[in-house]
Amino acid sequence: MLRRLIVSVVGGRGIAEVRKRHLAALAHEVEAHGLSWRLTGPGESLLSVSGPGARRQLMVVATPSGEGWSYLWPGGGMADVADVADVAERLARLLA
Repeated sequence: MLRRLIVSVVGGRGIAEVRKRHLAALAHEVEAHGLSWRLTGPGESLLSVSGPGARRQLMVVATPSGEGWSYLWPGGGMADVADVADVAERLARLLA
């Protein structure tokens, strides 16, 4: 039982680290599109993205999906993390 618990905690830490890396990559891209951002939530597990003048904002999560990872955002938005530049462009249009 203890061995399973240890593996579970280590795996959880690994997932959190990968999630933060994907969110940081998206943060870099949205900033290049003139948007502001900040990591928020428990363990900085969410990316808050604000439009110009901070009139509008939305939250993005990175989550394991099938064999890889996906970004999810309100309104049914979903894309593979490999498409980070496209995701930033889509978020910029949503927040314009």
